Amino acid sequence: MANFLAFLMLVSFWVSFISGQSPGLEAPYRIHTLFSVECQNYFDWQTVGFMHSFKKAQQPGPVTRLLSCTEEEKKNYKGMDLAPTLEVPSMSRHPKTGDWYPAINKPAGIVHWLKHSKDAQSTDWVVILDADMILRGPIIPWELGAEKGHPVAAYYGYLIGCDNILAKMHTKHPELCDKVGGLLAMHIDDLRVLAPLWLSKTEEVREDRAHWGTNITGDIYGTGWISEMYGYSFGAAEAGLRHKINDNLMIYPGYTPQPGVEPILLHYGLPFSVGNWSFSKLEHHEDGIVYECGRLFPEPPYPREIKLMEPDPNKRRALFLNIECINTMNEGLLLQHARNGCPKPKWSKYLSFLKSKTFAKLTQPKLLTPPRMQTEVAKEVKEIDEPIKPYPKIHTLFSTECTTYFDWQTVGLMHSFHLSGQPGNITRLLSCTDEDLKQYKGHDLAPTHYVPSMSRHPLTGDWYPAINKPAAVVHWLNHVNVDAEYIVILDADMILRGPITPWEFKAARGRPVSTPYEYLIGCDNELAKLHTRHPEACDKVGGVIIMHIDDLREFALLWLLKTEEVRADKAHYATNITGDIYESGWISEMYGYSFGAAELKLRHLISNEILIYPGYVPEPDVKYRVFHYGLEFKVGNWSFDKAKSREVDMVNKCWATFPDPPDPSTLEQTDENELQRDLLSIECARTLNEALHLHHKRRNCPDTTALSNPALDTTKDIANSRKVGRFSKTDDIESNPVPRNHSQESSKPKVRDGLFSTLRFWIILLWVFSGLGFILVMLAMCSGYTSKGSSKGKSNKSRRRSYTGFLKTNARDRQGRKSDASL
Repeated sequence: MANFLAFLMLVSFWVSFISGQSPGLEAPYRIHTLFSVECQNYFDWQTVGFMHSFKKAQQPGPVTRLLSCTEEEKKNYKGMDLAPTLEVPSMSRHPKTGDWYPAINKPAGIVHWLKHSKDAQSTDWVVILDADMILRGPIIPWELGAEKGHPVAAYYGYLIGCDNILAKMHTKHPELCDKVGGLLAMHIDDLRVLAPLWLSKTEEVREDRAHWGTNITGDIYGTGWISEMYGYSFGAAEAGLRHKINDNLMIYPGYTPQPGVEPILLHYGLPFSVGNWSFSKLEHHEDGIVYECGRLFPEPPYPREIKLMEPDPNKRRALFLNIECINTMNEGLLLQHARNGCPKPKWSKYLSFLKSKTFAKLTQPKLLTPPRMQTEVAKEVKEIDEPIKPYPKIHTLFSTECTTYFDWQTVGLMHSFHLSGQPGNITRLLSCTDEDLKQYKGHDLAPTHYVPSMSRHPLTGDWYPAINKPAAVVHWLNHVNVDAEYIVILDADMILRGPITPWEFKAARGRPVSTPYEYLIGCDNELAKLHTRHPEACDKVGGVIIMHIDDLREFALLWLLKTEEVRADKAHYATNITGDIYESGWISEMYGYSFGAAELKLRHLISNEILIYPGYVPEPDVKYRVFHYGLEFKVGNWSFDKAKSREVDMVNKCWATFPDPPDPSTLEQTDENELQRDLLSIECARTLNEALHLHHKRRNCPDTTALSNPALDTTKDIANSRKVGRFSKTDDIESNPVPRNHSQESSKPKVRDGLFSTLRFWIILLWVFSGLGFILVMLAMCSGYTSKGSSKGKSNKSRRRSYTGFLKTNARDRQGRKSDASL
């Protein structure tokens, strides 16, 4: 009976865990869309098309038109009611230089909006578009992979100035210059930092007439007209922003989309044609079509005509995009004319088509498809005729806890994720208690799914933080609508060096991919026989996992239950059974994974070319994709051990980094294996430090050359970090230990603090002066006693001097103590 009751308690707990809600930290995200125009007919018809497509696409959140006008222009302007509008002082004619450059109104308008609009105070994400765009579907930043510090943007490959002298002249960080523009989706905090830099860098590049040449800027006109685009890229580089670059979201009508890709934004900045019909926005520069009843742009060919015109399905799809663009604008003009009070237009075949169900179906909102969700730095464009197979969507997961120890690992992993070209999105599974969450500071370090902590098991009371990994995966699967086909699971203490994709490593449904963990000897002995019905299917794997989503759905709960089962089997913790040199059951989660997979007979493809531990000798010609710095590694007298930074707040303490590794040029060249090993170790450490440096820069940490900032209480930050999370003596064991190589040290690395050193110097100096004062007083007193045989007047005089000196010495001592207290 007791066993039955215990079973019921376990089942009820898992039901409540799976159906429960994550901690109430996730507020609804608010999006605001911006576009910039001027007081001209040219921008009015673009505004009509933009606003109509905005509504058809069901873009969430409000939209604001940033309208830049002079006082003279506003007197005759008729289009104030075309869109929700914020009037912005025109900078077309620069107020200081007199330069005529209307494109500067875009960054100037955004700066004005941030300062003067109440909407800017109640927004989380901003989507910035151009007026000459047609939306085909909602643009939701977080679905595109945007995150704080990493906006999403379209690829503008012609901005060659990012790669030459132009970037070196106009930004201190040319290596961060991204060739992007058009579509911008970013966090409001990033925009606040970027906007003034965007404006100032635009002015700077515009004034640099000596470098307007086509060979430097890529501007075919050589007139500095794209200075605003470079202003954005250089400003973002200054702000330390790295973009997720997506070349599939936006397309110019006239271009052919990639097979399987459905763009959600049409940018009609260039002329395009269908057969004998063509359209160029420049031909309508002075067109008052918005205010002329019954006038539309020339009607393009009908869909059925295009089907007869072009046999190639992909090129035919490009022609459909062309006519969709102009038809959407014409539909918007029809509705605007009705709002203007125009009479109902006469029936025509074309008007009938625009009002038909066929057209409504063709232009219904387009949702994101897997290829468009994959945001990565654009590679060289493949030739049009080359067949391109659409790849399945990937989502990357990693598990952490609410401690600064995991925070600096998160900073390193997220930085390397963006550099690696890993497709798809990434989610941090953050396991925290309610008490931890109250003090936690690292919410914005990564896209996050919050998970109730199981570090202390709610039923058994067992302290085992490693169980949070399978528990968090179970929670994520049951609380998130996952649209990815493959899931890549990593650990926080990893650095990505390149993409990990199922198609490259041959993962498939029923055939996950992982890396070898040979020390899991329990797969070959009685441990597997005790904990799985299929010990022959037990694979010694871990670290990196690539698994089909359907397999993960079946497997995740088994992973968790088998982890609990092995953890409870204390009779079999011995090293000769588990391979755990600490005999503490710390690798129960790893066995939970292997035994859970064996239950489903999931046999892994095991790859030795994905992961390497820094400090290990690499195989020749293998391009490892992941560093797993779970073990201490050394290069000469320098070493790195993650356990030594368990209690140090590397993330909230400004400019905190790890000791720099040796310069590669100083390495011995005699042994090629040792050289390659050390080069990889240096690369890993440098990537971590680079990530921390950029993180501190994004936090607007003060310049290291400036005086210490008294408002920055780093001691308090470190004290707080010690309060977050709880650790038992077993916590010093690595999450993925390997026998005989692990260090259990947990001492903190030395951190230089100039303020502390100065304070120590003055305390020592005060002690010295106090000691000298005491000696002088004693000498004076002794001298007074020895002079008793002298005359009374002389003796009294001597005593008065001694007493006065004593008072002065005490006064100095008191003043010194006050100075010490003030320090």
